[in-house]
Amino acid sequence: MFSGTFVALITPFSDGQVDYETLTELVEFHLESGTDGLVPVGTTGESPTLSHEENKKVVEHVVNVAGGKIPVIAGTGSNSTAEAIEMTAYARKVGADASLQVAPYYNKPTQEGFYQHFKAIADEVDLPIVLYNIPGRCGGTGLTAQTVARLADHENIVAIKEATGNLDMASEIATLCDITILSGDDSLTLPLASVGGKGVISVVANIVPADVKAMTDLILEGDFVSARKWHRKLFMLSKSMLSLATNPIPIKAAMAMLNMASDEMRLPMTELEADKAEILRKALKDYGLLT
Repeated sequence: MFSGTFVALITPFSDGQVDYETLTELVEFHLESGTDGLVPVGTTGESPTLSHEENKKVVEHVVNVAGGKIPVIAGTGSNSTAEAIEMTAYARKVGADASLQVAPYYNKPTQEGFYQHFKAIADEVDLPIVLYNIPGRCGGTGLTAQTVARLADHENIVAIKEATGNLDMASEIATLCDITILSGDDSLTLPLASVGGKGVISVVANIVPADVKAMTDLILEGDFVSARKWHRKLFMLSKSMLSLATNPIPIKAAMAMLNMASDEMRLPMTELEADKAEILRKALKDYGLLT
């Protein structure tokens, strides 16, 4: 279940509300494109600005539209352990295949706190857990490789989304345990695969899922030479897009340019500035997505 291309779905909005019609279209687009799995309500899905009830409803909607054809890894993490347990239990109830659990942010727990947080969720809810290690979103703190290895002993903790940008970290995790490692950075999917990564939870797959899957399929086949061609093509788009502003601002702007979804955000996130939008438009043209 936990290898290949998983898309970090955006949450489309219309007039301040979740746009479920567009969300349905996006899920169907990924079913048609061969995407290996869906990850709603993560960072790209603007989880911090969704209420808990909206989070639950988005997860349930994606599960229902996917219809069991591909797995759904529901973003149900929180910096409150009790809230994470409650949302994860709901995701399991409505049929999600796994949960994505972000490292608690703002309250900056110790490594023992991280361990006890994830262990409590895994103990309480019988659902596979994908850890999400992203220090840049968590005040600079994150899981150490040693803590990941401790957590990997739990039968419900099966994978990690590695978004530290540090290949040494991924190498250390792979050395200490056999947890499945997924890239959390589109530009590092192939490099991370060289030290044991099995795929990506991808932002750019929102617009080019077939291309990302072509690369991860080759990676899983062990054909890194052919995969490198896709890496180089996707690298420029990924770096051009994701360096313009905080995710998911650029991907939503790109999807609006491609008539896939609105670029509407919820405060404190704001739409992409006009000068940067022109840079993004050029990147999409260079890739062949716009004329």
